Amino acid sequence: MSTEPTPKRTRARTPNNKTTTDFRISDDLWAVLEPLLPVHVNTHRFGGGRPRVSDRRCADAIFYVLRTGCQWAALNATDLCPKSTAYDRFREWVAAGVFLKRWQVGVERCDELKGIDWDWLRMDGAMTKAPRGGEKNRPQSNRSRESGRQAVVADRGAWRPHRRGD
Repeated sequence: MSTEPTPKRTRARTPNNKTTTDFRISDDLWAVLEPLLPVHVNTHRFGGGRPRVSDRRCADAIFYVLRTGCQWAALNATDLCPKSTAYDRFREWVAAGVFLKRWQVGVERCDELKGIDWDWLRMDGAMTKAPRGGEKNRPQSNRSRESGRQAVVADRGAWRPHRRGD
């Protein structure tokens, strides 16, 4: 192992693009989202542990990933919050139904502001048997389904289990 010290950087690190990495959700969205978040209970056995990253910073990071479509690991290059924290909080909020509740609040507000014509909306679907689907308890074929598409391997005999003593 080398005992030489690592050389210092000779140039400054390139700054991050503030347009993308300094993304913050609006105060209006936060005002709607904050009451929906579950209350955090400290589970550390002595009541200590690392200080918790604020829910607002995690929301900024989560909505950054949702907006840009980037991978969670890309959060480490931003000033928002670490990828593991954001992903853990995202999973916690999904399990608590935060995003479903936010969607429901959005639909209700849209209905209040613009008035959704619920009579106009319809659902279409069919739950019927396929016309040529065959009987439910039909006899099974003797051939495998893949047999017609498999290529024959040359210079191979039929497969036989290995027998000891032969």
